[in-house]
This record gives sequence, structure tokens and C-alpha cells, in this order.
Amino acid sequence: MKYSEAEHGRVFIIRLEHGDVVHKTIEKFAVEHQIRAAALIAVGGADAGSEIIVGPEKGDSLPPNPMSKMLGEAHEIAGTGTLFPDEDGNPALHMHIACGRNESTTTGCVRKGVKTWHIIEVILFELTETSATRPLDPALGFK
Repeated sequence: MKYSEAEHGRVFIIRLEHGDVVHKTIEKFAVEHQIRAAALIAVGGADAGSEIIVGPEKGDSLPPNPMSKMLGEAHEIAGTGTLFPDEDGNPALHMHIACGRNESTTTGCVRKGVKTWHIIEVILFELTETSATRPLDPALGFK
């Protein structure tokens, strides 16, 4: 186990608008507002054509071969995530969302490109005084 202590910083209420790509928009916001680390929650809609990572093909193979799913229609979403700098100091979002439509739900990571359907509301809780980072793990291929 590894850990890093942090303190609360600013709190931002962010409204993503139709077509905004979740990870790109949040990472750009972090750069513009000099946010180094954060915890996030999100609620709203993911548009058709959004792609989420839904797991490794085989849980015991290294590096994992990620599987992805394209959303064919708009879905309701609820998500949570973290933001930490990568090895180059760039903000790297790691957010998982549950995407529901009718009686079906799929959960996955937004990294492939989740597009906002009309509105996604994000509450970003800045974390300060922390040394936490998200460097690349070569064995896993993950940041």
C-alpha cells in the first residue's frame, strides 16, 4: 500500500456542455485553474458515440488488453474520479462512470472519449499539500 496525505483546497462546480469530451475538458480546466490534484463526482448524460473502457479482456494477463464499448444512444451517467499529475506534470483524470439506459447499465472508464449529452455537472474538490502523482506503470501500461 502507498498513500499520500492531502488537505482540502477550492471547490469548483463545473457544467460540461453538449459535445464536451469529459477527460479533455476537465484536464484543460485543471491546467487553466492550476489544479494539481482533485477528487470529482459527476452526474448528467453521455451522448451516443461515447466510448468507455469496460475492463481487461483477461484479468490475469499483463499488460492488460483493455476492452471498450461504444454507446449507441444517449445514457444517464453517474461517476467519480481523481485527478493527479502524470510524470510530465500534466493533469491526468481517472474517472469511472455508470451509464444507464432503460433497464441496462454499463460501467467503465471515460479515458477513450465520453461526450456530454446536453449537460454533465461535475463537482471538483481540489486537493492541496499532497505529493500524489499518476506516473506510468510499465508492467501494467496504466498511469
